[in-house]
Amino acid sequence: MSRDVTQRPRRRPTRPRARPTRLQISQVISRVLIIAVLVMQVYPFLWLLLTSLREREDFAASNPFSIPTTFTLENFSRALDQGELLRNIANSVVITAGSCLLLVVCAMTGAYAITVLGFRFSGLVRGLFLLGIVVPVQVALVPLFLDYSRIGLLDTHLAVMIPLAGFALPMALYLFLAFYRYIPRELYEAASLDGAGPYRIFLRITMPMSWNTVVTVVMVNAIFIWNDFVFANTFILSEELKTIPLGLQNYIGAMGNTDWTATFAAVSITVTPLLLMFLLLNRAMIYGLESGASKG
Repeated sequence: MSRDVTQRPRRRPTRPRARPTRLQISQVISRVLIIAVLVMQVYPFLWLLLTSLREREDFAASNPFSIPTTFTLENFSRALDQGELLRNIANSVVITAGSCLLLVVCAMTGAYAITVLGFRFSGLVRGLFLLGIVVPVQVALVPLFLDYSRIGLLDTHLAVMIPLAGFALPMALYLFLAFYRYIPRELYEAASLDGAGPYRIFLRITMPMSWNTVVTVVMVNAIFIWNDFVFANTFILSEELKTIPLGLQNYIGAMGNTDWTATFAAVSITVTPLLLMFLLLNRAMIYGLESGASKG
């Protein structure tokens, strides 16, 4: 008797699994690091918003980092009532806008004079400007305070704008210098042949091509100017001219008691204008940073 032999299907030969390459491993590590940095950046902001909407009793009685069970808008009204928050925001807007305007004008014209016009010892002047990067801020506090008190400039907006723009000038000048090197010299020569002077060349050619660099300089420095405490605390003496960092001290009561939920609500209000400006101009700022502020 012949017995049937069942034929089993042949198995396809299994290919060895491809080992991950170094490029794939580096991509995974970079993505993990990006996610970790994103969580570290976003979590404090979300915690700030949640705490500003949290009831004061709930914040004091339970874990401050726990998820709130109830939400209220009373903290924002109490934040506006306890301090002069709107006036502090107005002062910060004036100082930030004035400092950025002064910074951009000085950096643009200085870089234009050094790179485009050129003059004797221009390299030395450029080196002296860039040397200001290593000068600490604290060195100028006492001399500026004495000078301001002598000329009557103390306790004014301008007293804070000048040092803020001055200490940010070296880096802003460096960005504009790097940008102006990549503008073709033929443009200036053609404009000169058409009878344009240095001022007209600057207004018609150099300035319109510098907007990405201007946005980069403004955005990078506006964050530090908006949050400045050292110069404002030194040169601002009256309550009417206090900026946001100084105005937040008003939420500290007797014996050091602090209304934390109202303070967080005030901080949420103050960071909103800067956050909106960053969201609106982030594409131009990222383009300027990626290109090294060297392309128009």
